[in-house]
Amino acid sequence: MSSLAKQISVPIFSGQNYDYWAIKMKTYFQSQKLWEIVEKGVTLPEDSSTSSSVEKGKLENKKAKDSEALYYIQTAVAYHIFPRISVATSAKEAWSILQKEYQGSAKVRIIKLQTLRRDFENMKMKDSETIDEYYTKVRELVNQLKVYGEDIPEKRVVEKLLISVTGKYDPIVTTIEETKDITTLTVTELVGSLEAYEKRRSRREENSLENAFQSKLNMRSQNSNRKEENFKSTMRDKKKQNKENTYHVVFVKEQTILRRIVIFGENHNVEIARDLDMWKKIVG
Repeated sequence: MSSLAKQISVPIFSGQNYDYWAIKMKTYFQSQKLWEIVEKGVTLPEDSSTSSSVEKGKLENKKAKDSEALYYIQTAVAYHIFPRISVATSAKEAWSILQKEYQGSAKVRIIKLQTLRRDFENMKMKDSETIDEYYTKVRELVNQLKVYGEDIPEKRVVEKLLISVTGKYDPIVTTIEETKDITTLTVTELVGSLEAYEKRRSRREENSLENAFQSKLNMRSQNSNRKEENFKSTMRDKKKQNKENTYHVVFVKEQTILRRIVIFGENHNVEIARDLDMWKKIVG
């Protein structure tokens, strides 16, 4: 067991997300130079008695690596899953048991692969998605295809992104197609360009919204000022009209009760007053 293997913890499979676990385990085995053993197994000679000491040494080395890989698989599954592979005597056998149970038989895997291919071809970006969100979905689907045995070349992923983003990215897509060599363009470069365009477009939209909001506020302020000015003008007119009206107060003696008559134009208001002995007329 290498020193690197002692430092790296194997991912644990608990029955969920087998595809992702399988990808991680494959990478782990590759880092330990064990993937070929897991994938192809160890071929034993029919008659080892005729093998040379060198060949026997190589065979023993492969057996040791196979046992090491089997141990990693046993360590990488949860307690309740271990019984499924407890009878396996090689890494390839244990790996195949898990693959068959959680990915299905060869026939089932072919059907699943066809479904994934169809999903990849039909995938389209939604208007509500960002480039990062959409690319994450594409990458996850590409990884699933890889688990089922189909590697999607980077060029195909680039082409998929260019033809499946929404129409609001048409200007940058056209620019990329006219100025870049699509055959050598990497996914990282493409996604970077799309995200940069997305941010610039978002800033422009934010500025437009701010300007529209400010214009609306200004219009409301103008309307408010206009209403206030109209109100003040109306009040001034009323005050002016009141000053122009003739104001009369007349006291009328009737036996011991006097009536004060206040006249504003055509309106009359009568209030009774007591104990006045004379007539008075006030004109103001």
